[in-house]
Amino acid sequence: MLIAFIHGFVLSLGLILPIGMQNGFILTQGALHRRWSSSLPAVVTASICDTLLIGLAVLGVSTVALHITWLRYTFGAIGIVFLLYMGWSTWRKEAEPQNGKMPSTAWTAKRQIGFTSSVSLLNPHALIDTLAVIGGSAVMYTTWQNRIAFGVASAAVSWLWFFGLSIASHAVGKVVLKSSSFGVLNRISATMMWLSAVYLGYVVYSFK
Repeated sequence: MLIAFIHGFVLSLGLILPIGMQNGFILTQGALHRRWSSSLPAVVTASICDTLLIGLAVLGVSTVALHITWLRYTFGAIGIVFLLYMGWSTWRKEAEPQNGKMPSTAWTAKRQIGFTSSVSLLNPHALIDTLAVIGGSAVMYTTWQNRIAFGVASAAVSWLWFFGLSIASHAVGKVVLKSSSFGVLNRISATMMWLSAVYLGYVVYSFK
């Protein structure tokens, strides 16, 4: 059981480290919100989504869903449209002053939840990397005690990582971020969303 827990922890840590859309968004929100607690919707949503996907992976549901063509295409199309729209919306904010103040990419709780859910649940690349790998690794454990330990460790990594990432970016952002950098961050965020939409389309139609 301890071995299964350590295996799940190390495996998930390796999968979550790369800075993709999910990590990048949490970094941005943590840095730009005046109060760290204002970035919690993104942090908690990402953690819950990862926990849900890990649970499905451990149960063996994820790999089946990925091979249902119409389901994969439907989720992929929704994700692409959402990312294109959010990229366009974020890019436009750079040119729209708000009461004379420089705008920022510090989003409302509702937008944070919507966007984080999208990049967490509607991204076939994340499903393949996380669910297929974790689900495939969980198969080696024949007892439910070991599988649960493996799944709990994997989910714990997500919660610890997202909270730590947000806290660290908030501490650094308060020191180094200036109003003049908000527009640049908006454009970088928008570009990342558009690139993710293109890559999402590639993954959806090339997956076999």
